[in-house]
Amino acid sequence: MTITITPQHITQQVQLALAEDIGTGDVTANLIPDKQQITAQVICREDAILCGTQWFNEVFQQLDSSIEISWTSGDSDKVEQNQIICMVKGLARPILTGERTALNFLQTLSGTATITNEYVNALEGTNTKLLDTRKTIPNLRLAQKYAVSCGGGINHRIGLYDAILIKENHITAAGSIAKAVSQAKQTNSELFLEVEVETLEQLQQAIDAGAQRALLDNMNTDTLKQAVETNNGQLELEASGGITIKNIKEVALTGVDYISIGSITKHVQAIDLSMIFSNQSD
Repeated sequence: MTITITPQHITQQVQLALAEDIGTGDVTANLIPDKQQITAQVICREDAILCGTQWFNEVFQQLDSSIEISWTSGDSDKVEQNQIICMVKGLARPILTGERTALNFLQTLSGTATITNEYVNALEGTNTKLLDTRKTIPNLRLAQKYAVSCGGGINHRIGLYDAILIKENHITAAGSIAKAVSQAKQTNSELFLEVEVETLEQLQQAIDAGAQRALLDNMNTDTLKQAVETNNGQLELEASGGITIKNIKEVALTGVDYISIGSITKHVQAIDLSMIFSNQSD
């Protein structure tokens, strides 16, 4: 899947975030003289993959379009501990008002990109690719999937509308894998079709039904190897469940095509960023 994030989407996200924070007004920033100018440095306190500069910029664009932002790095770039990643210049009040919202976007998306990159690096030397999932922070789906791509991962389906993933409960409700796949082909033949399987028998059913990919759910490495042999290149194979940074390469070496990891978007550890101010009249 390919993520397309429009300026309008970012604008709407930032509008909601600012409204949540500012409410009826920033009573603390209003203590500062309205003509006071400041310069601020944003410093990254740890090694990271940068992501979220468009959201950061949009925060200050909405608050005061005269604010100047200059970046030393861009999205997908590796940044080092204590590196200055951008400078912000302008009126103190709007910069103070936007500081936390701007950093929230930047640190969260950089956190997603950074952990994604760690998993991608752990797959080095294999042919397996890293996928994300729908286990994202509400209202940040596209932003986090964009961050995954900045970290070197690949986007799975974006939502419930752009690909079919027949899971355990769908199979139960439909009556069988064959029935669920048949119905999918009748109603949405143009969409990519994947089936979640928990056993080698179910994998064979997915192959026979004509799925395009099988999601091998919570299989140990021995079973994954057997699945690869059973499949013999007929479907794409995706492993998921119980996979960590410690065992991901072992899973990849079974021969699966993809590994999907929910934790890269749901267990986000924000990157440590600081915005340091200096008074331009000093």
